[in-house]
Amino acid sequence: MHITIKGNMMESNGKNIIITSALPYANGEIHLGHIVSTYLPADIFARFCRSNNKNVVFTCATDDFGTPILLQSEKEKITPEKYIDFWNKRDLADFTNLGISFDFFHNTSSTENIKLTQYFFQKILENNLIYKNEISQLYCEQDKKYLPDRYVLGTCPYCNEDDQYSDGCEKCGKAFIDREILKPRCAICNKTPKLKTSMHYFFKLSLLSSKLKTWLTNNSNLQNDVKNYVMKWIDDGLNDWDITRDISWGVPIPLEEAKNKVLYGWFDNHICYISSTLLFLENKNINGKEFWNNSIIYHFIGKDIVYHHYLFLSAMRLAINEEYKLPEFIPTRGHLMLQGEKFSKSRGWYIGLGEFLDEFPADYLRFYLARITPFNQSDVNFDWEDFAVKINNELVANVGNFIHRILSFIESNYDCTVPEPKEYDKEDHEFLNKIRNANENVTKHLEKNEIDKGLASILNFSDYCNQYFQKREPWKNEESKNTTLYLSINAVLSLSILLFPYIPFSIEKLLTNLNIERDKINWKTNVELFIKPGHEIKKPEILFKKIEKESIEKQKNKLGKKIK
Repeated sequence: MHITIKGNMMESNGKNIIITSALPYANGEIHLGHIVSTYLPADIFARFCRSNNKNVVFTCATDDFGTPILLQSEKEKITPEKYIDFWNKRDLADFTNLGISFDFFHNTSSTENIKLTQYFFQKILENNLIYKNEISQLYCEQDKKYLPDRYVLGTCPYCNEDDQYSDGCEKCGKAFIDREILKPRCAICNKTPKLKTSMHYFFKLSLLSSKLKTWLTNNSNLQNDVKNYVMKWIDDGLNDWDITRDISWGVPIPLEEAKNKVLYGWFDNHICYISSTLLFLENKNINGKEFWNNSIIYHFIGKDIVYHHYLFLSAMRLAINEEYKLPEFIPTRGHLMLQGEKFSKSRGWYIGLGEFLDEFPADYLRFYLARITPFNQSDVNFDWEDFAVKINNELVANVGNFIHRILSFIESNYDCTVPEPKEYDKEDHEFLNKIRNANENVTKHLEKNEIDKGLASILNFSDYCNQYFQKREPWKNEESKNTTLYLSINAVLSLSILLFPYIPFSIEKLLTNLNIERDKINWKTNVELFIKPGHEIKKPEILFKKIEKESIEKQKNKLGKKIK
């Protein structure tokens, strides 16, 4: 349990923070590409906010419905319910092992989400923003079924990229409907499907263009580069959105006349941000809806789902008159490349999260990805050689070196007891100011979601700490060594506070070594010198170990082809 909310305390001054991550699809293991854009940035930000005494609710869920899951469960000859239950548990275990600190992890097939999704549908229908229309839909004569979404492969009608599913293009990001895809083929039998009529329900997305533009224009928190091309989509003209699917696995449409149809997965999945958060809060006797509408909301996503979050999600909330408020922030990041190439599980160009954590500490991955991931839509490259360099030179030789030198010196020279400082000289005063102001730049960056720049600031501070200690030479200077070690141990605590959002497992161990309970400190503890003379530390342990070249060669060889 991470939040501390008393009663029904509701504040609209930024004290309440709701953080969500894009929902992982319950159809396969989490890989590093998922982590870089969405889950790690969200977790670092959540931990930062908690450390600043915010009322944080950080939720996520598996995305359970849709044709890919139905298709795969059919192949495995099990029910969709059994299939998604396995992946829900597996995903949560992988996230937990990486230190992703969700307050609540749920699923879109939950009773709560189905009920809220149907409520949205009914409200939008009452507001005359849903209509039905008979359409021609792709139908496979061989498999005797309609072929929505992932049952159809073909060529994108916008950028001509092949091997795209019929609900949108992974390359250009445009969403479309199955009847628009070029050169369609059945994903089951590879035959060319035919068109067959079916009655569907449509959301009048086009009628909300003006409201969407107003929201985009007025929300200065949204990234300008993302906002600009969403505006272009609107200016080019939005099509009404087919929200019906002729399959058995999905949220049932709450109308008798549509009992054999379900709602499209992108209609219900982002509603789960709301339903999961409300359920978590209401289980703690907190008015979830009131909390939602009196919070600052962040939806963390990757750039491949901008269309759905900036248009579909926003339009649906606007369509029910913002009964549930829109987000202030939608932090959006790019994809992860591997050795300069796109991830591909089929050709072995791929690193699963579980596989990575079997070989290296979770904090090594958290540190490296945070170090290389900017707050924009640029693609990020995971490079094994660079991974080793950054861990060995920055985490081990910079941060780890300073921490271990200070703790070991206090153990061997002061019997694990923090010494009483003497009078400060000019260099001591400069170092004291560095300690007290260490979180200033980091705070500015993390408040703006610039996790890479925040980490760079921490490394600069650690580098300064190393220089101070080396220059003071406490092993030689008897007169000043007490002061040097007293200030340095407080700098170690400052580093632990700043690094906790990034590498929590290592910092938990460090705080144990420091003999300090984590709930006794917060983000601003280092403004004062928290560790006092006479405080006893424990025998230090080595926090970080160097990555050997052999380990990197082993990982590169797993990729199945020569790396340049």
